[in-house]
Amino acid sequence: MKRRFIFGLVTAVLAANLFLGARTYLSSAAAAEKDSAYPNLKLFSEVMEKVRVDYVEGKDLTYQQLVYGALKGMINTLDPHSEFMDAEKFKELQNDTEGQFGGLGIIIAHKDNFVTVVAPMEDSPGFKAGILSGDRIVKIGAKNSAKMGLEDAVKLLRGEPGTEVSLTIERPSSGLVKEFKLKRAVISVDMVVDINGKKKFPLGDNKIGYVRLVQFGEKTSDDLETALKKLKGQGMRALILDLRWNPGGLLDQAVEVCEKFLPRGQLVVSTEGRNSRQNAVHRAAGHGDELVNDEGAPMPVVILANGMSASAAEIVSGCLQDLHRAVVLGEKTFGKGSVQSIIPLEDGSALRLTTARYYTPSHKVIHEAGISPNITVAVSEEEERDILLKRSPGGLETLNEKDRERVQSARDPQLERAADLLQGMLIFSERTSEKPPARAGKMAGK
Repeated sequence: MKRRFIFGLVTAVLAANLFLGARTYLSSAAAAEKDSAYPNLKLFSEVMEKVRVDYVEGKDLTYQQLVYGALKGMINTLDPHSEFMDAEKFKELQNDTEGQFGGLGIIIAHKDNFVTVVAPMEDSPGFKAGILSGDRIVKIGAKNSAKMGLEDAVKLLRGEPGTEVSLTIERPSSGLVKEFKLKRAVISVDMVVDINGKKKFPLGDNKIGYVRLVQFGEKTSDDLETALKKLKGQGMRALILDLRWNPGGLLDQAVEVCEKFLPRGQLVVSTEGRNSRQNAVHRAAGHGDELVNDEGAPMPVVILANGMSASAAEIVSGCLQDLHRAVVLGEKTFGKGSVQSIIPLEDGSALRLTTARYYTPSHKVIHEAGISPNITVAVSEEEERDILLKRSPGGLETLNEKDRERVQSARDPQLERAADLLQGMLIFSERTSEKPPARAGKMAGK
């Protein structure tokens, strides 16, 4: 009886294991089937062919249109920064980094589910019209942008120079909704400018220099080198590097900008991705710190940053802050610290794919965290608006007489605080470097 019971128990256990094993196998097989390339590609081709044959307005649809549409939709599901670019869009991207392109000169991003102006480019139609950083684009022409992808928005904003487009924006700070009618233009952007938006670089009070990096394009590092030489030739003793409203750009340019303030071989930024091939370490390869005083000590540097300083601007801010080479003053940066690799494809199109994250020398993550300033100096929405209008070559012309007078006399609290800080640092440096007077020796006793 006992033997029969044990035999029955063992049989039941074996049967249960067999059942569970079979169930697990079937479940794994079903999961593998879902993640297998062939059946999914077969499904894709069946749907594409069905659309070609039966879609009511599909008479002129091409396979390329359908495949491109599918690729755009697929990549758009990943994150706001990855995208599939057709040949025309890829060419526009290349023009952007070269510093010349056609359109309105408005850099946009998705923020809080809105197509948002990151920064209007200097001397562009959008800039001159008074469009501000943080404005939400609600309509482009007659099209609502509520569910519009960035690629589609950019395509509508860009066009042949001389053609017109209407743009409706909402300004969250005031609730203002306004329609702009703008004429597209060929936009050549100076990546490095002085306090007046020019390339003269006059030296300020107390021999404090000022340089603003508008964007990180192909010539940013070279243009910065020229600006620094002009300022040093005038006897510069300290520098304000303004990265406010800088939307970023090329990684290699961010590294080369940092090189001008660091010893050769110093870690600037590292990247880490899912694929180990995306892991990289970028070190300073220049000739060493170019900003030293007559005694060989580093000149004080203050970086101005705000909520619209993004990507490459955050790499520079985070690096020089980490290494105590600069004081970051202003507000927390945007938090766009991901690497987009540009992968050209055979037909002239390209894939911009997020492949890694940026890390500062102390391994702080930038993405979604941003760079917190050493000294927080907040500005109001009104002050921010006036600063942007004041630095705009055409901004004042968009205002009535009363508003123009207000903007012309507007203060820039962050810039003023940076100048005060550097002046204090210079005074402190002078006092600590002064040699103490020699003490008189004791007289010998009688």
